[in-house]
Amino acid sequence: MIEIRTAMALAAGLGTRMRPVTNDRPKALVEIGGKTLLDWALDRYAAGGVERCVVNIHHFADLIDAHLATRTGAPEIIISDERGDVLETGGGVVKALPELGDAPVFISNIDAIWEEAGAASLDSLRAAWDGSRMDALLLMAPMGNTLGFDGPGDAFLEGDGRVRFRGEAASAPFAYAGVQILHPRALIGRSASRFSMMEVWRALASGGRLYGVVLPEFWMHVGDPNALAEAEARLAR
Repeated sequence: MIEIRTAMALAAGLGTRMRPVTNDRPKALVEIGGKTLLDWALDRYAAGGVERCVVNIHHFADLIDAHLATRTGAPEIIISDERGDVLETGGGVVKALPELGDAPVFISNIDAIWEEAGAASLDSLRAAWDGSRMDALLLMAPMGNTLGFDGPGDAFLEGDGRVRFRGEAASAPFAYAGVQILHPRALIGRSASRFSMMEVWRALASGGRLYGVVLPEFWMHVGDPNALAEAEARLAR
């Protein structure tokens, strides 16, 4: 199983769909189950042996800075400051590449949570990683085992684990669950400009270099106030 000691948590989003909850804070600092969404991601990394985590900041950047200063223990936090930029997910990762290095890294959205013992989800990704065949490996949630995800699904998984996006199909059985392993070579030639990670994934999929692993836990996409309330109630049970 590959060892991955460096990761990134994507915390620069504007959180517009979460308003009015995010009128006075970034989505990363919205609390659920007694801790912030950002801490859910960082604690998962710590449980999985991650030693260094890059956190990109833009919206309410000072609040995130102050919150991270209160954390102790793993992982060590490195700030990727995007105060003057709107880079989206892809551009944000490119900007952070000097800190991420040249080996595979974990990258997480901060609006996806689930309950698990330890770091089983990260372990499943590490166990499936094969750098000779793939440049990105996505954690995928079955649509019937999700909360807060509106839409017909993102993708199909082929028999060998390759990801095939929904395209013209009316629906697809899996949604991206918010965590991936990405090899930095997938971003060669891209600049730290505004673009979505989806652009990278589609290019990799067309070349057969994008794979997926199924998340066995119930997945909660905490993207708006209704999903927040539903996820809070589920955690309380």
